[in-house]
Parts: sequence; C-alpha cells; structure tokens
Amino acid sequence: MSKRPSISFAKHAPIEGKTAILLANAEGKISAEAESVIGADALSRIINVSDFKGKLASGISTIAPADTQLDRLVLIGAGDPDKLKADDWLKMGGAALAKVAGVKDISIVLALPDTQISDTSAADFALGILLRSYSFNKYKTKKNRDGEKDYRSARITIHVADPQAAKKAFAQAEAVAEGVVLARDLVNEPANMLGPIEFAERIEELKKLDVKVEILSEKDMKKLGMGSLLGVAQGSTRPARLAVMHWNGSKGKDQPIAFVGKGVTFDSGGLSIKTAGGMEEMKGDMGGAAAVTGLMHALATRKAKVNVVGVIGIVENMINGDAQRPGDIVTSMSGQTIEVLNTDAEGRLVLADALYYCNDRFKPKLMINLATLTGAIMIALGLHHAGLFSNNDELAGQLLEAGQATGEKLWRMPLGPEYDKLLDTKNADMKNIGGRYGGAIIAAQFLQRFVGDTPWAHLDIAATAIGAPTNEYSQSWASGFGVRLLDRFVQDNFEG
Repeated sequence: MSKRPSISFAKHAPIEGKTAILLANAEGKISAEAESVIGADALSRIINVSDFKGKLASGISTIAPADTQLDRLVLIGAGDPDKLKADDWLKMGGAALAKVAGVKDISIVLALPDTQISDTSAADFALGILLRSYSFNKYKTKKNRDGEKDYRSARITIHVADPQAAKKAFAQAEAVAEGVVLARDLVNEPANMLGPIEFAERIEELKKLDVKVEILSEKDMKKLGMGSLLGVAQGSTRPARLAVMHWNGSKGKDQPIAFVGKGVTFDSGGLSIKTAGGMEEMKGDMGGAAAVTGLMHALATRKAKVNVVGVIGIVENMINGDAQRPGDIVTSMSGQTIEVLNTDAEGRLVLADALYYCNDRFKPKLMINLATLTGAIMIALGLHHAGLFSNNDELAGQLLEAGQATGEKLWRMPLGPEYDKLLDTKNADMKNIGGRYGGAIIAAQFLQRFVGDTPWAHLDIAATAIGAPTNEYSQSWASGFGVRLLDRFVQDNFEG
C-alpha cells in the first residue's frame, strides 16, 4: 500500500498529542473518557456556540480551551449509537480525518456514553481513515497544489478499551484497505500506461502473497477457441490476456468459489464508436477486473480460509483495419455463435469466454462476475446501487446482505425467458444486443447462456465503480467498489 497515515491503538489514558478527536452522540454528549480530555462545561459551551447536533459523520473543529494541553479539538457526530452499522463507522473515520488535514500527531478517543464499542467497529473506524487518505497523484510533478489535502504523514493513535483486540481486527481491515486501494489505483491509471500486458504484470505481483498466477496469451486463447473475447481485441495493437489467480486458503480440497471480471483497459466502442464527450472515462472500463484483483489481494493478505479462483479477461477495444465489424459472427469457447451487431457491447463478449472457461475448468461452487457493463443500469438505478442479476435466490440473498453490511449496496433485477428471446437472431445462435428497452437485463441474459447450471450472479457496477458520488471515505473517481462487498460475502458465508 502506498504511503498512508500511521495508525496505532492504545488504552484510554491522558492523551499526549496536540490534536484530539472526540465522538459525540445525537444528544451532543461525550463519554467519561472524553470528558477527561475536556470538561463537560467547556464542551457544552463549544456545542452551544457551534450549534453542533451530533448528526452522523458531522464534525466541528475548534481551538482547544486554554486550560487543556491541546491546540485543537475536533468533535465528530455519531448519531444514534444503537443504530450504527459498519458503514457508519467508516464514515465517521473518514469524516474525522477530513477535519485534520496537515496535522501530524492526532489522538482519537473512541468512546461514547453508555455504549460498548466493539473491536470490529474500531477497526472499521480506522478503515475509514485509511480509505479517506487515498489520493491518486502519481503523475503530478508538484504535489499538494491547488489546496489538495495531504493526510499521508499523519500519526494517529486511537484510544480504545481493548487495544490488542482492536489491533487484531484492524489487521483484517487493513488487508481489505490494501485491496480497495489496489483496485482504485488500477482504475485510475490512464490507458496509455495500463494496457492488457501492463495489467497482467500488475497481477503477477500477487505471487508475493502466495497467489498462484497464470497468464494466458492470445495464442493460448486461440487454442481454447475464445473467439468471442479475441474478436473484441483484434482492433488493437495491444494483445489480449486472460489472467487466472488462485488462492488456496482452505486445508481441504473444496471446490473453489470463483470471481470473474471484465477488463477492458480502454473502450473506444470499436467501429460502433462512442461519442467524444466522456470517452476519457473509458479507461475505467476494467473496474470489474480491478475489483477481482483487489479482492484476491485482500483475501491473500488476510490469509482467508477459503479456496478462491479469480479470472479476468483483459482487452483493449480499439479501431484499425483489423477491427471487428458490426454484423461479424464469432464462435465462443462454448461453441455457441454470436452475431456482433454492436461492437460497443463488447464487455459481454469478453465475459462470455471468461465465464465459460472458468466454469469448464474449475467446476466452482458458484461464480460471481463484476463488470462496468451497461449505461442502462445507471438509468434504472442511479448512482447508489449496483445491479444484481442471479439464477440462484440463496446466492442473491447473501450478496444483498453483504451489500447492506458494507454500504456497497445492490438491487436485484429480473431475469426471464421473455427477455432472453430478445437475443435470438436468424444468423447465429444469438446476437449481442437486444433492443432499446431493458438493456442491462438483456446483457445479463446474454451472460447467463455461458454459465450452465452453476449458481451465478452478475454485478453490473457501471454506476458505482467509476464516477460514483463521493462520500466520507471515498473521494476518488475510482471507488474500488466490490472489494469490501465480496470480502464480506466470503467472510460471512465461506469462512467458519
């Protein structure tokens, strides 16, 4: 993980730093531990003058009273402590860091009146700090100009009831943070710096974490008959890759669970070219593949006791004399033929072969694919939910629960034969688009034709992976959506 704040845990005791952060509930009350830092009378005056209401993740920063050893005092609202979820603790952590930009030594009293704060909540608070501190300024020659906030050199001590338990929980959260940061970095990279070969090289680095990595070349994929994936790549001078990642954390020989990602490092639309406005954002059309890579990093770092395989198809969709044409017919690895009526509906063509390959080779318990697949899902759901499509109610329910727990929310969308028949064409087994209406559903129906009877879910993350609304712990254009969601899914359902 790149340079970030240093976080440690200590028991509640007189603090030594010059900046203190305290939590207050919706009634504006603080804990006895916090009152040892600043008296109730001084706190009351500060709250009255600032009209602080203790709303969740709200905050005020003020000069500390003269009778303390502090220079600065920050209050962060916790709302109603009885209603706090994991995502709320992340928000409070992010909000706390935002109030102390440029401060080097920070002490946080993580306590609330009449409330037991668990070690996992303390870890989530610290996770919010780490995720808020992220910035992508790799290509800036002058750092921190134009008011850019720098949190990376901060030394933060979080005072809790049980420092050892919090430290242990934070080790797990820190691994997830590293996975989210990796996913954000990959998506934020410009396409001239991250093509299929460079992406594959970044995946190779997971070997340091004992992840087994295989990279299939175009020659390998031709032998396997991946005409659907390779058809997308044929207009680019940058050759396609298929990356396979194995994490074997279970002592048994259990069937793996599988995650499959769309990795289009840049999507011009091909001959069905996109309009110029916003095309630069298509460097992020590999958000699904980035999430799978970040997830594998997180699972391996925290030594998850589960067997997992990650498969991502990596291509660039460009235009030259060899580019795929509307009306071309390709043969997928499954043997099914596809009439390509729109070359900008390319992600499903990549996933068709990646899904079939994964299912055929590994016989997984289940498969979940992630893709920035359709603009239609953004029209349907807006920017705060990803679309969930599944052939299995139990799997769908597990993913919905993980989404609620992490704040990476999903909304289940329908599948059905009425939509499926819209893919029929007289020229091939199917076409890659269906018509004007229900575009996200039709894309999911297309993918379902390549998964057989395996429990499967498709997450359309076009609205949430890139350009999503920022919040207290995500200020990046690339959110890393999917890493925390799927890590929680794995923890809750596959690790005892």
